[in-house]
Amino acid sequence: MSLTVERVLAPVDGSDESLEAVEYAVAVAERYDAAVHAVYVLGEEVVRAIETDAIDEAEVAEDTEVFTESVELVARDHGVPVSSSIAYGFSTNRKSRHPGSVILDTAEEISADFLVIPREPLTGEPGEVLEKAAEYVLLYASQPVLSV
Repeated sequence: MSLTVERVLAPVDGSDESLEAVEYAVAVAERYDAAVHAVYVLGEEVVRAIETDAIDEAEVAEDTEVFTESVELVARDHGVPVSSSIAYGFSTNRKSRHPGSVILDTAEEISADFLVIPREPLTGEPGEVLEKAAEYVLLYASQPVLSV
């Protein structure tokens, strides 16, 4: 059986662990002559702050853009095409919306063939939203998943 990979999804949250996962995603993409898509998943605290106007959505977008530029540099160094998006990893309106479901929804939307997700330690840092998503993604993904 041969594995065909055209698009690798790398969920990120601004943490060092997610940037390391991007490095693995780029390596997989380079091996299969594929592209990488990085989805920046916003956590509950950030989403609530945006919804209550406690922080400006444009500021959040700017902060995530700085991180995704780092992702683009890693990919560019290896000649791998990269795209990115931002997703709310939490919703006050949809009970079933959480980082794991957002990652799997994004994988389906972009037709990802492979996922690379950080398996972060449970630090409790507000910005690190992927720490609990890895297990969910491993359980429910229909694509191959590398958890790093």
